Amino acid sequence: MSWVKPSCWNTSLLMVVLPLFLLSPLFSFRLVRCDADHFGSAFKIMEEFSGYPVGEPDALLSLSVGTDDLLKQIDELAAFSDTPAPSVTRVIYTDKDVAARRYVKNLMKGAGLSVREDAVGNIFGRWVGSEPDLPAVATGSHMDAIPYSGKYDGVVGVLGAIEAINVLRRYGFKPKRSLEIVLFTSEEPTRFGISCLGSRLLAGSEELLKSLKSTVDAQNISFLDAARYAGYAQDQDDISSVVLKKGTYASFVELHIEQGPILEEEGTSIGIVTAIAAPASIKVDFEGGGGHAGAVLMPNRNDAGLAAAELALAVEKHVLESGSIDTVGTVGILDLHPGAINSIPSKAHLEIDTRDIDEGRRNEVIKKIHQSAFRIANNRGVKLSEFKIVNQDPPALSDESIIRAMEIASTELNLSRKLMISRAYHDSLFMARISPMGMIFIPCYKGYSHKPEEYSSMEDIANGVKAYYLA
Repeated sequence: MSWVKPSCWNTSLLMVVLPLFLLSPLFSFRLVRCDADHFGSAFKIMEEFSGYPVGEPDALLSLSVGTDDLLKQIDELAAFSDTPAPSVTRVIYTDKDVAARRYVKNLMKGAGLSVREDAVGNIFGRWVGSEPDLPAVATGSHMDAIPYSGKYDGVVGVLGAIEAINVLRRYGFKPKRSLEIVLFTSEEPTRFGISCLGSRLLAGSEELLKSLKSTVDAQNISFLDAARYAGYAQDQDDISSVVLKKGTYASFVELHIEQGPILEEEGTSIGIVTAIAAPASIKVDFEGGGGHAGAVLMPNRNDAGLAAAELALAVEKHVLESGSIDTVGTVGILDLHPGAINSIPSKAHLEIDTRDIDEGRRNEVIKKIHQSAFRIANNRGVKLSEFKIVNQDPPALSDESIIRAMEIASTELNLSRKLMISRAYHDSLFMARISPMGMIFIPCYKGYSHKPEEYSSMEDIANGVKAYYLA
């Protein structure tokens, strides 16, 4: 462990950083062990801010994470799946989802947390602090999984948060501010085409509140009926009660696998997220003439499928023309109607995902995609029946004080770290509208995610949990 001179900890730094992290004994970790008066005085300050006797800093740094229990929980949660192992499929409000929620709530209760749920199924587990009227410090993630995905995405940030609280309890920690774990409903857009549904609602999306009253899934089951099936949305279909006021939390920190290869390739233990890229989703529909694949001659065709294919290539072209590696675009859905080998497609539906850390640059790409859709429709004699921007969210910046806290935590744990952006978006993107936000990344095998090969070692998960509870 390295110790720095007391002069590094001046009054101004304490006044800026400590009020945001009253719960954490971080700043006691770098005090110089020389002058007993300085040492005792600094500990006294920490105890006043934290509301509990901090004891020796070495004790907290030496605490071990319960990796065996955590591994068992990850495996047990993965068993709540609609597809066989090693894949995981867990879709919002299904029987497997409801069973998995029950499992996590029991873990929260076992950690001594008081548990509540809101009208859409966001689950909150709170460790009540000695001053419960203060805004709590929040953490958490999601556990829903797209079809045939892996068992670490989101789950590490939920089960890891519960274990972090267990570690603090074993240490004898007594928080001044309450600590709250949030299990977000439906971070993935699998069933209703809406990503980060729970956190969007918590952040007060009026547009989403209105649209959910008429939203249906692919089987024409309404969102409200599905929610009621799972035991939610019981109060006369009023889901506006889920909205949280800005300032509800003092801060929000999320632990997550990187879902990219950078940390593993560089041999870096911890990624500290500085910003989350701005996502946007687009739905496009073309309508053509259709007809028999053998009878309609090529010059006479109005093929909606070819229009969709041409637009998919245009998406790639416009993204590459941006000149930035941070600009990405994906045609993730392309459906043709009637979907028969001997029938010319009369309808085509595309869903396009675009992202960038620069909101203006992303919007320019969307503009060009829209222009191309019109041009392609005109050239091919088909109708552009819909071009709808489903969501167009701004990027979110991590709070500087939280970044600093995570830097200090990784330093004291002797973990290498890297400042990085998140190109994938997370519930933290929307929690940033409620409170200061930050994210911790851990390495994952080859950057794999949203597939059964998704994997993070228990060593990396344990490192993440340690950095988590220190930050």
